[in-house]
Amino acid sequence: MSTITLAIIIVFVIGYMCIALETLTKVNKAAIALLMLVACWTLYMFDPGNFPAGITSSGIASVAGGVIEGHLGSTATTLFFLMGAMTIVETVDQYGGFNFVRNMLKTQSKRGLLWRITIMTFFLSAILDNMTTAIVMVMILRKLVSDHKDRLIYASLVIIAANSGGAFSPIGDVTTIMLWNKSLVTAAGVIKELFIPSLVSIAIPAYILSLSLKGNLAADTGESTEIVNNGLTESQRKIVFWVGVGGLIFVPIFKSITHVPPFVGILLVLGALWLVTELFYRSQGEHAEGSSTQKRISNIISRIDMSTILFFLGILMAVSCLQEIGVLATLGEGLNDIFDGNHYLITGIIGVLSSIIDNVPLVAGCMGMYPLAEVGDMAQDGIFWQLLAYCAGVGGSMLIIGSAAGVVVMGLEKITFGWYMKRITWIAFVGYVAGILVYWVEKSVLGL
Repeated sequence: MSTITLAIIIVFVIGYMCIALETLTKVNKAAIALLMLVACWTLYMFDPGNFPAGITSSGIASVAGGVIEGHLGSTATTLFFLMGAMTIVETVDQYGGFNFVRNMLKTQSKRGLLWRITIMTFFLSAILDNMTTAIVMVMILRKLVSDHKDRLIYASLVIIAANSGGAFSPIGDVTTIMLWNKSLVTAAGVIKELFIPSLVSIAIPAYILSLSLKGNLAADTGESTEIVNNGLTESQRKIVFWVGVGGLIFVPIFKSITHVPPFVGILLVLGALWLVTELFYRSQGEHAEGSSTQKRISNIISRIDMSTILFFLGILMAVSCLQEIGVLATLGEGLNDIFDGNHYLITGIIGVLSSIIDNVPLVAGCMGMYPLAEVGDMAQDGIFWQLLAYCAGVGGSMLIIGSAAGVVVMGLEKITFGWYMKRITWIAFVGYVAGILVYWVEKSVLGL
């Protein structure tokens, strides 16, 4: 191992630790990820072992530039998908598209509400991302549950359900999007093989938590969901909702028909939604001006979370540098030797790790460690890739800092790390292991 290669590994490990300890350092992980990107690829440029002997300095610059641009092009497909999806979801939310969810959840029974919350969160997160779903559900819970102690239980279940729902959908979680975008899994394969394990991983925790809830909720305070006056009629808002959410559902179908990358489908939906809203405002003429212009997509785009996008850019490009110097391939071979190629054990451990550190770099690392095979467990929709999608998504529920949904709910409901670990971690772990066992039964016993 060369000195430069060792330096790249050290830089990555230090950066990774800073990202994992973001809650302690109070430094945004996007800043660390961008510094990792620059440091790793700059060091790469100083390693002559990566280039053919006798090549000139200008030739090295040309070859290295092509390598970096190649990885950047691959990373950009994921980033454009995320930016498009985030804008679509934000647009639907701005037009009150999720107000219907609250009406569907209304009930006086505490246990009845728990099961409605579970089911709604599970399926909603398969369409939206788990973080957005968690935010929507917690905001609704605040209007339905006045007792904060009870709301902590509901909110914890929202975290588990959001992560489990995102695991079986090609667009429900960033890690699943990454695997689908690289053609390591297919939309049909993920839904078919991971739906039942994901369902089990939330059904068991929901049942256990339901035992701690008894009686009925306090009387409704009479609060109503506020609908911002955005200049559109009720029918126009419904059209915005169905174009946005229906479009997200259509993206996997569009990919299977046209075989274009997923980000092309998401840009199609964004373009259609943008056109529809612009036509609505154009038909209103002068009435569309003023405060309503803030709801137009041209303004909504400026409000998407760019720090998240830059974090993904930094971490995915830093991981691609490790892949380029051969470190990930060596690590993958080492893990196979240690665990004798047991994919259930390897991915199971990765899932537990994803509750401690961010699952995005973990999955990115695995994608570089293990190449796509023509046949077998490492082929498209093979056992390894399916398990990786499940474990990386569901495993993040075991600690409240283990997923974006958990971190968001932690901030909104002031849930402490210790309370969640004491009350919820073991419950989430039971559901996580049960889902893996169900998947094993599907593949080894039923031969699905």
